[in-house]
Amino acid sequence: MALLLLGLLGLCGLLGLWSWLRAWARGPTPTPCWPPGPRPLPLIGNLHLLRVTQQDRSLMELAERYGPVFTVHLGLQKTVVLTGYEAVREALLGTGQQLAGRPPIPIFHLIQRGGGIFFASGPRWKAARQFTVRTLHGLGVGRGPVAGKVLQELRCLQDELDSYRGQPFPLALLGWAPSNVTFTLLFGQRFHYQDPVFLSLLGLIDEVMVLLGSPGLQLFNLYPGLGALLQLHRPVLSKIEQVRDILRTLLEAQRASGPGAGPAHGYVDALMRQAQRDDSQGLFAEDNAVACTLDMIMAGTETTSATLQWAILLMAQHQGVQGRVQEELDHVLGPGQQLRPEHQAALPYTNAVLHEVQRYITLLPHVPRCTVADTRLGGYLLPKGTPVIPLLTSVLLDKTQWKTPGQFNPDHFLDVHGRFVQPAAFLPFSAGRRVCVGERLARTELFLLFAGLLWRYRLLPPPGTSPATLHTEPARAFTMRPRAQALCAVLRP
Repeated sequence: MALLLLGLLGLCGLLGLWSWLRAWARGPTPTPCWPPGPRPLPLIGNLHLLRVTQQDRSLMELAERYGPVFTVHLGLQKTVVLTGYEAVREALLGTGQQLAGRPPIPIFHLIQRGGGIFFASGPRWKAARQFTVRTLHGLGVGRGPVAGKVLQELRCLQDELDSYRGQPFPLALLGWAPSNVTFTLLFGQRFHYQDPVFLSLLGLIDEVMVLLGSPGLQLFNLYPGLGALLQLHRPVLSKIEQVRDILRTLLEAQRASGPGAGPAHGYVDALMRQAQRDDSQGLFAEDNAVACTLDMIMAGTETTSATLQWAILLMAQHQGVQGRVQEELDHVLGPGQQLRPEHQAALPYTNAVLHEVQRYITLLPHVPRCTVADTRLGGYLLPKGTPVIPLLTSVLLDKTQWKTPGQFNPDHFLDVHGRFVQPAAFLPFSAGRRVCVGERLARTELFLLFAGLLWRYRLLPPPGTSPATLHTEPARAFTMRPRAQALCAVLRP
């Protein structure tokens, strides 16, 4: 027995020596080096320093004290925040794949189950993203085919606005056109504005976005165990399941019609064709196909719709800017002409105004990333799996990059000769490996819809109100969308 014990001790000693020699040969393991930050309190971390409705502004205030790269504790989660153009640019463009991950966000993990495009990571995300970029290009995004669809939708939106005869219309109505462009790309056909499926989808998406920005869902993401106990996630999951039911019905209708000859006529058609090819890993099975379609609907409708609403709202507030845009449009577009994407190059002021809208509103201020390996940022070594917030608000309001960052000022995008210029700090679509897959589509939609509406209408506050009384504080939602209100669209001579 004693000999057996001595033998085991000797074996353990040899194994320990072998492990030490291997570690010595590899060199010392780098010790993580965390940026400075405020001292956390038990359980809540630094949440007491962050305003619920304007977390991005609270983080910018902390950056003034702790520097452009700092650590903040969001409850029990240790997170690194990057602020200012230089720090964010270095992280998004200088780290390659190392900052291409997404941290596990509890509510999106429940919704998408690791699939989709926006909040997924790993091989499924890479395959889905590559497929989406390739498919959108094949469907004509950034080229003539999609521009034609947008112009068709512009005419439908104008018919809807004409029916109000200059009387107040709800601002949210402007979101119908970009939403329908997204549906056309997904399903190969547009919906009539009174179609029950169209109205149901828009209503559900609106409710989901409001719920995702609610304090209850923020609490669920910070403390998922407590949130599950309090059932804080149930309302949004119920709405998401209703959206899924509609999507499954539409997918089934596409599947029943079978793949047609020639190129795919929509994103869903392309998904089903891909699933019928070599898909041994199940990357394009129905659950992931629904997840990808859900991401495309939620992101493609909300972001462009909200941006267009902001653009028209700001024109109603800044009548002088609106008048100057219309003067330029009248000069470039003669009677009987049809607006085309090529006109954008001849409309520098209109282009500058549209870009300034996107800079000024910061629609998605802080979507988190995650390090997929030990990563050095700003001189600090962050371990694999560290959540990182590249704060886009701080880039679009960086005092070192913009003359009057807190003001709506289209001159930010014009040189001394009145020509359009795009500063490097214009990053509303983010940058790097996670840049928005729908950027080219959004740019085409926003230009054609914005210019088309301003060429046809004079946008005014409701009767009895002044431009100064319009609400420009964002509503509480997942994006920084404008508050519900009404405007008037009066036909121009």
